[in-house]
Amino acid sequence: MGRYTDSVCRQCRREGEKLFLKGDRCYSEKCSVERRAYPPGAHGQGRRPKTSEYGLQLREKQKTKRIYGLMEKQFRNYFKKADRQQGITGSNLLILLERRLDNVIYRLGFASSRKEARQLVNHGHFIINGKKANIPSILVRVGDVIQVRDTSKDSPKFEELKDQAAYKTPPEWLTVDVENLTGSVLAYPVREQIDTAVNEQLIVELYSR
Repeated sequence: MGRYTDSVCRQCRREGEKLFLKGDRCYSEKCSVERRAYPPGAHGQGRRPKTSEYGLQLREKQKTKRIYGLMEKQFRNYFKKADRQQGITGSNLLILLERRLDNVIYRLGFASSRKEARQLVNHGHFIINGKKANIPSILVRVGDVIQVRDTSKDSPKFEELKDQAAYKTPPEWLTVDVENLTGSVLAYPVREQIDTAVNEQLIVELYSR
């Protein structure tokens, strides 16, 4: 499967806002959006053309894809699944994306970014309900218990993440035991509990064309 391999800071600059793709760096003075607040490329500092309605919808979709680290086909499949569910399609879409294992690990504070969470899952550092979980796209369910494997807990990486997680507050639909590097899913999130800065209605309008 194709993957974006260029600097992820270029993605933030293209969208004109922080997408928090590099963890702590995004909160520091090294953040590229603050240092170069214009799109990447030779013409990035030129005058921006007026954006059409379609352009706004496309940018919102691209931004959401980049925040959650998805390819186009993956994202479209999530939208189709959300559209088949009862309720508001846009909210359903964000709830599905939030339920991804890599996102949950990031929300619990066990990774500094979603990209790092995906890497840790791929390397087999986590278990769900006592079973090894190495697929980042697994959708968690209510009652699931996510743990760092015992063989990984004493590694320098997770000792560092434990210190960082102690200062982070998980969303209301999750609970975390930082000392034991364990988290649980209390409920599915609702739209009001998702702080991702996207206008999901624009995505619905784009795919409804």
